[in-house]
Parts: sequence; C-alpha cells; structure tokens
Amino acid sequence: MLNPSHLTNSMCEEMARKLRFFKDQMFKAGLTPSTKSTHVSEISLDELEVKLGEQELELIEMNANSEKLQRAHNELLEYKLVLKKAGEVFNSAQRSATAQQREHEHRRVERSLDSPLLLEQEITDLSKQVKLGYVSGLIQRDKSMAFERILFRATRGNVFLKQYSIEQPVIDPVSEQKVEKNVFIVFHSGERAKNKVLKICDAFGANRYPFTDDIGKQQQMVTEVTGKLSELKTTIDVGKHHWRHVVHAISHQYEQWNNLVKKEKSIYYTLNMLCFDVTKKCLVAEGWCPVFATSQIQKALTKATVDSNSQIGAIFEILTSKESPPTYFRTNKFTNSFQEIVNAYGVAKYQEANPGVYTVVTFPFLFAVMFGDWGHGICLFLATMYLILREKTYSSQKLGDIMEMAFGGRYVIIMMSIFSIYAGFIYNEFFSVPYELFGQSAYACHATTIGLIKVRETYPFGVDPIWHGTRSELPFLNSLKMKMSILLGVAQMNLGIILSYFNAKYQFVPQMIFLNSLFGYLSVLIILKWCTGSQADLYHIMIYMFLSPMDDLEDNELFIGQKYLQLLLLFMALVAVPWMLIPKPFLLKKQHEERHRGGAYQPLHSYDENLEQERNNGRREEFEFSEVLVHQLIHTIEFVLGSVSNTASYLRLWALSLAHSELSSVFYEKVLVLSWGYNSVTIFIIGIIVFIFATVGVLLVMETLSAFLHALRLHWVEFQNKFYQGDGYKFYPFSFALISDNEE
Repeated sequence: MLNPSHLTNSMCEEMARKLRFFKDQMFKAGLTPSTKSTHVSEISLDELEVKLGEQELELIEMNANSEKLQRAHNELLEYKLVLKKAGEVFNSAQRSATAQQREHEHRRVERSLDSPLLLEQEITDLSKQVKLGYVSGLIQRDKSMAFERILFRATRGNVFLKQYSIEQPVIDPVSEQKVEKNVFIVFHSGERAKNKVLKICDAFGANRYPFTDDIGKQQQMVTEVTGKLSELKTTIDVGKHHWRHVVHAISHQYEQWNNLVKKEKSIYYTLNMLCFDVTKKCLVAEGWCPVFATSQIQKALTKATVDSNSQIGAIFEILTSKESPPTYFRTNKFTNSFQEIVNAYGVAKYQEANPGVYTVVTFPFLFAVMFGDWGHGICLFLATMYLILREKTYSSQKLGDIMEMAFGGRYVIIMMSIFSIYAGFIYNEFFSVPYELFGQSAYACHATTIGLIKVRETYPFGVDPIWHGTRSELPFLNSLKMKMSILLGVAQMNLGIILSYFNAKYQFVPQMIFLNSLFGYLSVLIILKWCTGSQADLYHIMIYMFLSPMDDLEDNELFIGQKYLQLLLLFMALVAVPWMLIPKPFLLKKQHEERHRGGAYQPLHSYDENLEQERNNGRREEFEFSEVLVHQLIHTIEFVLGSVSNTASYLRLWALSLAHSELSSVFYEKVLVLSWGYNSVTIFIIGIIVFIFATVGVLLVMETLSAFLHALRLHWVEFQNKFYQGDGYKFYPFSFALISDNEE
C-alpha cells in the first residue's frame, strides 16, 4: 500500500539535494556514511525536513565563515611576504643612499673657498632628491614576463620594476590554489603613471598590498601581521574542529535519512504513473505481479485500509492484457549469479525456457574440463570459502572493481572449484603430479619385455597414473580430451535443441535429425571405439561418408551394416534441410489466415514470434510470405553451418585443458624440481617463491579468467542460440529493499 503524505514531490527533491550536499561534505572530511547498526531514534518526514534545513544552514554558514577566514589568512601570508621582500629593497636602497650622502659631504668639505659660483650651483642642484611613488604586491610567476613587458610599453619605460621569486608556492586568496608567485615593486612618477600601473595590475590579477618606506612603521606592520596570522590560525582550527564534529554526527544518521527520502521519492515516482479518474475521483493503477503474489497483495491492501482508518477500501482486480508480460525468475543468493550470467546475454521472454536452470551445472562443469587439477581446485575453493564466510562483512563495504566482481560471483566460483576438483581426479593431476589415490596402476614394466604390460585390473577411476611422464602421454591425453570435448559438445547442443521444443516445436524434429545424423553418429563411433578397442580411423569414416558414401569401409568398419546405416543417416540429414526450410512459412501463413477469419486461437508456442508480437500489439498486419521465407532460409543456413562450427568450437575444451596441464607441468618441473636439484636451501626457497607466484598469478588468476570466458562463450553462442531469444524485459517490483540497494 502506498503511504500517503502531504509532502510534495518538489520537497522530496529538495531533501535529496540537501543529502547530496551532506555527502559532499562527508567526502570533503574524508568520512563515509556509517553502516553500523547503532540505535537511531525514529524520525518523521516532517521532522526530517526541518532537521535537514537546519543542518544545511549551519554547514553553509560555517563554510562561508571558514572561506572568509581562510581568504584573510592567505592575504595576510602574502602581505607578510611583501613586507619582507619590499623591506629588504628599501633597507638596501637606504643604506646605499646614506653611503652616497656621506661621500658627497666628505667631498664638499675638501673643496676650496675659491670654487666658481656656477659649479657650486650645479652641485647644489644635483643634491636635490625626487620623490617617487611605488606599488607593491604579488603576481603569478608565469605572468611576470608579460607583466613587465606591458608595463614598459604602457609607460614608455618611465617605471622601474623589481621582482623577487618566492621559493615555496603560496595559496592564492581568490582561486584558493597553490601557485608560484613573485613579489614585485613598481616605482613610478606622477599620478598618471600610477593609474596605468594600477590598471595593469588588475588586468593581470596581481594582488596589491600597501607598504611604507618608514623603517619603524615597517617593523610595526610586520608585528601586527604576524599577530593577526596567529589569531586567524587559532580561529580557523577551532572552526574546522567544530565543522568536522557536525559532519561526523551527520554521517551516523545519513543512511537513515537517505533511506527515508529515497522511499518517499519512490512513492511519488510510482504515484505519478497512476491515472486519476475524474468521474470516480480515485487513482487507478495498472501493473504486473506474479500469480503467487496476488493473495499477498490483497492482504496488504486490506491491512493498509485498516491501518489508515480509510472509509473506502482499495479494489484489486485481475485484468486481461494484450501486452507481453515481463519476466520474473525467483532466485536466491546462490542461483542469482548464474541467472545474471544468462541475463547478460538477454532477458528471457515471458514463458520462454530459462537456460539459467541448466547453467548452474553445465557452466562450472565445462569450466572444470578446461581447468581440471584438484590441487588448483582446492586453492580456488579455499579462497572462495573465505569470501563466503565473510560475506556479511564484505557486503556492507565498498570493494575494488576486481574484488567486487569476485565477491559477486563467489557462488559461481565455488561451484567451478568443486567441479575442478572432480575433473582433477579424472585427469589424476595435483599441480600436474599424478597420484595413485584409487589403487595401483594397471601396468608395470618387466625386464623380460619391452615397454609396459597389464598386470592387474584397469585403474578404477580417472587416468592411470602410469601415463604421466611417458612418451605416450601427450598422444594419449590428446586423443582422450579431444574426443571427450566432442561428446560433451554434442550432448549440450542436443539439450539446447530439446529445450527449443517449448519455443518452436516445428524446428525441433528436423534439427534433432540433422545434428544427430552427423555428429551424434560421430559420438556413437567414439564410444564404440573406446569399448571395443578398435583401430578404426574415425576421421576417415566421417570424411568419406560424404565424399564416397558407396565405398566399402574395410578396416574402418566397427559393426556389421555400418555402411548402410551411414547411407541412411546421410539421406536423413539431406532431407532435414528442406524440412527446416519449407513447411514453416506455409504453416505460418495458414495460421495467419485462420486468425483473421475469426478462427480459434491456437496455443502461443505454435506461432512465429512476429505473429505473436502482432497479436500482442493488437493490430492487423499483412503477412509477407517472401520475408518469412527469407528469414527461414537464413535461420536454416545458420543452423546447418553452425552445427559444424559449434561442434568444432567445443574443441576449445581440449585445447585449454591441455594447455593448463602442460603449463602446470612446466612450472613444476622447470621451477620447483629444478631448484631442488641444486642442493641449496636458498635456491630451493627462491624456487618455491617463484613457483607460488607463477601458480597464483598465471594458473589461478589468468587461466581461471580465460577458462571462465571460454565457458561463457560456449553457453551464449553454442548452447543458447539453439533455443534462446532473450528479447524480453525484466520484472522490477516496487520494493523498498531494492530501492535501498540502488543509487538515486
């Protein structure tokens, strides 16, 4: 039930703006909103509005005062620098003038009384001093050259400029940024020159400060400025402490305030989507809900009517809609990650088969086929278990991008690690080292024979450990993993075609016939060869099944009547192609005509997606037979060619599994075993460290990511394209829990 409130939507926006202001202040203070479950008193929205206004005014006033004080402090710092540098200039000039005056007096005493009157007059005129004006201040160092040039041109060289660089950057009172500056003193003569100098200073953004040439007053001014700086520093520190205290108090209540405002905003956002019935003077809302939730909605409406003391209750009615409903899958924290993998490809249409159910098992299993090593699987399992055990802590924290991705997919990774341990037992590899975990090897080496002979029963589970390290290891594992990849690929593609029955049953039969007449038959031949131990060349059989179907198989015959079965399968595959192409357009045309003649409506899954969309939109469109035929032709060609390319694509299971095994073997033999052979503790420790870093960095991180991406591609392209459209849209219920997880 929507909670009515007298607050307007604009007030909610204003409160949200104030909260954003508080968040900026917390970021400025280096604080984050507290997520601890401290006891906070309940507050109404009216009280919250007043509280936010008071807090905002207080912070704005404190910030304005702080800026004023800081600007005054920066100005005094610059003024102190000007007093220091300019004082040095005037003191040096005064000492020079005093020395010249003494020298002049000394020469005058030495002159004789009979000196000419004209010469005495000249000496008296030279001793006259001209009083010059001056302007002092600071200017940015990168503008000083241009400043000097403009002064010279504007006054035609009738000024004298002195500049002194300051070693440390100073904070500019206007921009509040640290900049490198120079102290300048401009000597001029006359008011006209002074006005020009002042205008040029303003144009260059130079900060001017008053100065006096009286030494006594200079010392007094320096003392006054130093005292004011000390007072301002104390005042600024006290203000910052009080400001931080206020912001810290806000951070403890920010989450509660933010949730209240977001809930209120979401209510108004939802109310704005409702229609107002003028005649009945009521609000009318239409929306989707799961069927199982109808009783819960009715109970909630009844409870809301009672709690609000409303005299008129809410009316809940189920409507029949022509629009396509949204898709909603009930997931938990375990299955949600797998469903998100599917949703990243596309959201299922309403009542479309959901591949997320099968992805829970098939995705980690295909990953494990490429990452089969129970040592690496245990390492991955322990690392993921740490994330799962601390999920309450990490779920309330902001993690980095990589850590956030790993934590979000922790249940996917834990399943991948479990399946990797299982596949590692099948491959019999523990960091590439085989172990006789399920009994002794079936083979042994005797002095009287060349090579290995079978002395006991077959190794009960997985690859016999005797194969590892032998000359035949690579050819054996190559053949095993390559054929196993084909079997797994054909099995998963068959699962995809079976699921397509629920979405497009007309395509199910010919697609099953075509795929299994070729690659299903290849899978049967692989199993027969394993069971019988035949030396038949399967590649020769499949190639000449197309090129020379009438030739005898000779040594490649696995069973009686194989030649005739191959002819039958080849004929069925050829028939399946026009079967996929021709009937569907005619059936769709017939259904279209029946629909618009008022015929009985047939089940939804028997219609083409275009006709279904036409029905949902409630409009009649012309049936373009040529367009449907071309569309079906493209779909048929895509399936026929895709069956070959998709089957070949599953060979990546073999390639990555072999690469992972060989890379792990290289790290073990060329790093760990090699360092052990030097009989040096130091070299062995270095070898262990290099082995650990190589295993973690390359195998547990890079190889894991590589296998994950390849398993993702196999599901999205090879598996889901057999039945999954993914052109629906997701159901987003009105929920305060979901609102609190999202930003504005």
